[in-house]
Amino acid sequence: MDYAIQKAVELGVAAITPLYTEHGDVRLKEEREAKKLAHWQAVAVSACEQCGRATVPPVHSPMPLADWLDERDEALRLVLHPATNRALARETAPSSVALLIGPEGGLSSIEVDAAQAADFSLLSLGPRILRTETAPVVALSLLQYRFGDLG
Repeated sequence: MDYAIQKAVELGVAAITPLYTEHGDVRLKEEREAKKLAHWQAVAVSACEQCGRATVPPVHSPMPLADWLDERDEALRLVLHPATNRALARETAPSSVALLIGPEGGLSSIEVDAAQAADFSLLSLGPRILRTETAPVVALSLLQYRFGDLG
């Protein structure tokens, strides 16, 4: 998680929210969650210092996927899914993007269906199955390349 947060911050994300999913194997208890959250926020601060960002994006408390999906209102919503061959097709830069990346083992079919019901489009990063910490680096790099700085 540290690596994913560090690289996502360096690549310009506005916020990070860890999610509880069906195949996710980590469930943090209250005290441990507070310590992890403070640590992750410190990783974000360090990444901002490294890349020269003036604004530190928040690392939100972990939450269930369904609750996170209910809160989404970004103009472009993408869920990484290896069973699709759909590439990024949008021509103009969106005002905001939500990117959903599953845990090791991927999202369940029910979770993918829920994301699609919340207006998420399936997105493939190619024929390889990437590790959870690699996928955000690749996806965010592609978004940056395609649309420029997403602010």
